Amino acid sequence: MRDWRLFLPKTVTVLRQGYGFADFRSDIVAGLTVAIVALPLAMALAIASGTTPEKGLITAVVAGFLISLLGGSRFQIGGPTGAFVVIVYGVIAQHGYDGLLMATLLAGLILIAASLAGMGALIKYIPDPVTTGFTSGIAVIILVSQIADFLGLKLTAAPAELLPKLEALWAARATFTPVAAGLAAACLAAILILRRIAPRLPVFLIVTIAAAGGVAMLNLPVETIGRRFGGFTATIAPPTLDFWSWGKVQAVLPSAFTIALLAGLESLLSAVVADQMTGRRHRSDVELMAQGVANIGSALFGGIPATGAIARTATSIRAHARSPVAGMAHAAFLLLFMLLLAGLLGYIPLAALAAILVVVALNMAETHRFAQLLRAEPGDRAVLLTTFGLTVLVDLTVAIGVGVVLAALVFMHRMARLAEIETGSPLLDEEDADRGRPREPYAPNFGLPADVAVLTFHGPLFFGSASTLKDALDNVGPRKRCYILRLEDVPLLDPTGALALADFLKRATAHGEVVLSGASHAVLKALMRATGKALLRRTRLAPGFDEAKAMAMAAAG
Repeated sequence: MRDWRLFLPKTVTVLRQGYGFADFRSDIVAGLTVAIVALPLAMALAIASGTTPEKGLITAVVAGFLISLLGGSRFQIGGPTGAFVVIVYGVIAQHGYDGLLMATLLAGLILIAASLAGMGALIKYIPDPVTTGFTSGIAVIILVSQIADFLGLKLTAAPAELLPKLEALWAARATFTPVAAGLAAACLAAILILRRIAPRLPVFLIVTIAAAGGVAMLNLPVETIGRRFGGFTATIAPPTLDFWSWGKVQAVLPSAFTIALLAGLESLLSAVVADQMTGRRHRSDVELMAQGVANIGSALFGGIPATGAIARTATSIRAHARSPVAGMAHAAFLLLFMLLLAGLLGYIPLAALAAILVVVALNMAETHRFAQLLRAEPGDRAVLLTTFGLTVLVDLTVAIGVGVVLAALVFMHRMARLAEIETGSPLLDEEDADRGRPREPYAPNFGLPADVAVLTFHGPLFFGSASTLKDALDNVGPRKRCYILRLEDVPLLDPTGALALADFLKRATAHGEVVLSGASHAVLKALMRATGKALLRRTRLAPGFDEAKAMAMAAAG
């Protein structure tokens, strides 16, 4: 049973260490700053996900508050993020909004279970080619999803899949609206320019307000939040489980696992970035617990999936946040904005939100890292391009699963190549056997008699290198009076490798002596499981090669 104190949120740690008025004032300013950034972004992400803008704000308020209150990072800011746009859109298209709420709640339960199982550290081992592949793929899908609003196209229905969506966009090309395209282009240019010349300004909010004001004063014929969604709901309904249906659980479970994986991965990446910026240390399992509770809360209040947001977390840190209170303040300010500005939010043009999401997609694309990985080894390139292609063309769930499996296979192949066995004669591969090339006679070494064989093992002996191990043991030449197996450079012996080694020991000990040289405790323990004590009793153990040679000389003499 794990110690419950390991799950204490950072909020408790901060209060124990002392929290004064100066800290509170700094956190309030940081919370207000990041709330201003999050306001248009939360609405834009919700619309891109195929739902209404208030769902994004509800998520930022409810989940954002819980993530900061219960999380394992001092500075984490939570809410809807671009990583979820693709999966949320697909779940809504396939299972409806109730199906999304179910998947989000189940994802929260999965995250809590992962936290209790201590999997906070394990989720960090997903390799860069996989994360870069699916984030870049998501960026492409977000860009395509914003073409309609960016160009003012009128779509009756937008398919979730990329290629059908491109076909639908092309079919709607006659509905192109120059005014909307011009407004979107102006907003995009303004965001990029202001970010360069005044990076500390809340650029998204400034551009959104300016665009809404321009549309209202000039009565521009562009679609707004109010025109598309019929107004803006300024309330948060009480929590409910009315969406739950036991019959849908199996159908939405794969999406729930994907949401949980994305939430866990992105939140921990965000926490690592916060640690690098501040010199603090987050608690991975506590962070997963908070993400689980936050996603359950978001589902109960009718929101969408949430996780730690890297850009908003960095904004909070740059605004001199000192504790999780800044994240809770950010959620409180968003609630105030939602209640007080509901009448004005309906004037926001969708073209401006499309420009914001184009910037978000460009930031997600990680083109520099993508280009770096394209110059990596062929295995890494294959993982990157496979994950990217499956994300764009098939499904994010499939992409992550295949990417992780392919990355594991590439890793195992590399580890297997590290395994070498020096036998004094080259191994005979299949091509040599087909040519009928004779195997070179065994040559004694190390000054030992000819009837002593020395096999030197290098690298891990696991299932990936089992065939190499068996080939080496089968090609040591005629029977010997004594075999020395040098295991000093073997860090790992898995069950498959141990069984292969055990088969050789059975054959060798039937005709002579076997000396294991320099085997570690872990290697001997694995070998014992595969061989049993009776066989090991017939095997001699030497702490080093000099002692092994002395034993071999005595046995051969």
